[in-house]
Amino acid sequence: MKLNIIKYIGKATLVGAILLGTSGCSDFLTEEAPSNLTPDSFYTIPDHAEAAIAAVYADLRFMGGGAGIFSSNWQLLEALTGTSTTETAQNSDLNNLYGLVHDGNTAHVVNYWNGLYRVIAQANQVIEKVPPITPMPEAQKKKILGEARFLRASAYFTAVRLWGDIPLITAPQTAASEDFLPVRTPQEEVYKLIVDDLIAAEAAGLDWMDVRGRVNSAAVKAQLARVYLTMAGFPLKKGASHYKLAADKAAEVITYANANPGSINLFTSYEDVHKESTENRVEHLFMLQYNTLVAGNPMENMYPNFKPVTFNGPGGTGSTVPTPAFYKSYEDGDLRAKDQEGYFYTTYFTNGNGARFELGAPYIFKHFNRTSSGTSGVAGTRQNNLNVPQIRYAEVLLMFAEAQNELGAPTQAAYDAFKRIRDRAKLTTPGIETYNQNSFREAVWKERWHELCYEQITWFDMVRLRKAFNENTKRFDEFVGHVNLSSNQPLQEKHLLLPIPKQELLNNPNLKTQNPGYPQ
Repeated sequence: MKLNIIKYIGKATLVGAILLGTSGCSDFLTEEAPSNLTPDSFYTIPDHAEAAIAAVYADLRFMGGGAGIFSSNWQLLEALTGTSTTETAQNSDLNNLYGLVHDGNTAHVVNYWNGLYRVIAQANQVIEKVPPITPMPEAQKKKILGEARFLRASAYFTAVRLWGDIPLITAPQTAASEDFLPVRTPQEEVYKLIVDDLIAAEAAGLDWMDVRGRVNSAAVKAQLARVYLTMAGFPLKKGASHYKLAADKAAEVITYANANPGSINLFTSYEDVHKESTENRVEHLFMLQYNTLVAGNPMENMYPNFKPVTFNGPGGTGSTVPTPAFYKSYEDGDLRAKDQEGYFYTTYFTNGNGARFELGAPYIFKHFNRTSSGTSGVAGTRQNNLNVPQIRYAEVLLMFAEAQNELGAPTQAAYDAFKRIRDRAKLTTPGIETYNQNSFREAVWKERWHELCYEQITWFDMVRLRKAFNENTKRFDEFVGHVNLSSNQPLQEKHLLLPIPKQELLNNPNLKTQNPGYPQ
């Protein structure tokens, strides 16, 4: 534990200084040497609390970590959806995800489990160790604890959706801890902690938005709406009560945005979704922070394979590219599917800033950084500092529309939220009178697939709805039996959960059995 805490202290100090702003350093000369720090002696002054919460933020970036050749952890949540495929097929673990034959040894599965529990462990340290720090301004302490509880809740929210019943650990652990080898906790109890943490974060006095990239009130409320919407569906099936909670919480963000459109709003162009200058602002309610001084943007596996779209010339991995069927499923005239104006591109500029050339296929533009890669006549900086979106205001509008509709029928407010997404895409939307509850439901789901694609959201929609978008019929299939066009393999009941990592089962006999359908 001492070695781990010191490792995280060093990382936290650097990340806090570069990405999250600096805190006071008047006590620098009187602090203990890092080699003498322990968990007890470290948490003694406010600067320690700031460094500790910075370490939690730093660990969120596990999703961008490597998972073997031409692959990153984040691809776990894209490969399973069927909306993407690969041009290289050189990573066996990634191939297994595309082919729906992953198991407890698949690197991405293992790395997600380890990464999420690392975030949880760091957040637990903050939640337990920061309260006794004296002297420390109460407002600062309350905000840090609110941030930690949001981050812990978010990690558990991802984990419970991926694995179902999971170990619930809420305090720092050592080998002497009573629950050092924890059992799996029923999902209902995990969701209770998630909700409790988010409600506590909501009361922490956080600003509505935070341009530094720290947790803010809008992000907390949006995450609560996500949680309630998920609880309303599968597997908990809470139904109407939680659809109302989701609608009401999303409405709080919308009400604030309507009164403060310069603070929270939809971007006027899709280009703003992937600009360095718009990070942590307006539509971006919460993002993972990237800076090449610490860690550069990890989404470059979306570059086409061996085509000169950046300053590097012919390169790229092409290990996550859209399936042709999904790209073609957009309505005619949808700006999101227009070359270099929406979320895809079919041409680019040679070596980033030269002559335009045809790519020969559509590729994902949503995470493409023109600043670093270059654009027409402008050389790239070669420093990909683009943040990765986690919660956008567009999703809040769609959550409100979906949840409100589930309470009986599409209301004018739900229709207006839905229509805003389509208006930006330059689409004509039929009048509200043309929809009933069922047709509006599928229309909103379809907008979620097309608006939120490649943001590690679609898979969770498939699991909570038990539905999958059929690119050919433009309707929704039952999850079980739906054929992913990336592999032409049907989804099975077992795919609703991931397998528990094999090594975890070997190390901890209290986890007992593997998730159904996977080898023990």
